[in-house]
Amino acid sequence: MSEFWIVLVLLLVGLGFYTFRILREYERGVIFFLGRFQEVKGPGLIIVIPGVQQIVKVDLRTVVYDVPTQDVISRDNVSVKVSAVIYFRVVDAEKAIINVEDFFEATSQLAQTTLRSILGQHELDEMLAQRDKLNGGIQFLLDEQTASWGIKVANVEIKHIDIDESMIRAIAKQAEAERERRAKIIHAGGELEASGKLLEAAQILSAQPEAMQLRYLQTLTEIAGDKSSIIVFPLPMDLIDSVRTALPDNSGDRDKDS
Repeated sequence: MSEFWIVLVLLLVGLGFYTFRILREYERGVIFFLGRFQEVKGPGLIIVIPGVQQIVKVDLRTVVYDVPTQDVISRDNVSVKVSAVIYFRVVDAEKAIINVEDFFEATSQLAQTTLRSILGQHELDEMLAQRDKLNGGIQFLLDEQTASWGIKVANVEIKHIDIDESMIRAIAKQAEAERERRAKIIHAGGELEASGKLLEAAQILSAQPEAMQLRYLQTLTEIAGDKSSIIVFPLPMDLIDSVRTALPDNSGDRDKDS
C-alpha cells in the first residue's frame, strides 16, 4: 500500500511540474491547444494542461548577431570583405513561432544576403565614407522583411571593410592628389584676391600723386634698413618736379653776382 502512495505522489509531482510553469519577465509562452494556436501567456505563473496543451517558450531579449565576413563586389568592381553586427529581438511571439520555422536562422541568413545586395549597389568610396547611410539602408530593409516573422531589427553596424594592399596604395595616392588639388585651388584663390587688392591700391595711388610719393619714401626707408651699402632706386618724374617746385628759385641771384 505504501508503494502505491509513493507512486501516486511521484505522479502528482511530475504532473505539477508539467502543469505549472514559471516564465521570466523577458519570456513568453505560446500555447497550443490540441495543435491549434490558443494564446500567448506570461510572464509569471501559468498553467498548462499536460497532453492537451503544449507550450513553446520565446525569449524577447535583444539578440546580438555577428554577420560572418562576406565577399562583396562593389559597383566599381572592387572586391572587399565586409563584416557587420545586427541587433534584433522578437516583438510578436505568435508570429515568431508560427510564421517561420527558426526565426534566428532565418534572420541571420537574410542579414547575410541583404548585406551583400545593398553594398554591391555602391562604390568603394561610398562604403568607406557613408557607413551611417548604408547601416540605415540595411536596417530598414531587414526590418521590413522580418516584420512578418514578428522580428524587430533595431540596429545594423558595419564593423570592418577589408581591401587589398594594392587598393590601399591607390586610395592613398588618390587622397594625396585630392589634397594637392585643394592646395592649388586655395593658392589660386589667394592670388586672385591679392591681385584684386593690388589693382585697387594702384587705382588709389594713381588718383593721388602725393600718396605715390609717400609710398616711394616709405620704400626708401625700408631699404635703408637693410645691410646693402648701395641703393639704386628709380624716382618718378612727378616726384622730381614736385621737389624742384618746392625749392626756392636762385637763378636771379646768380645773374646779379655775375
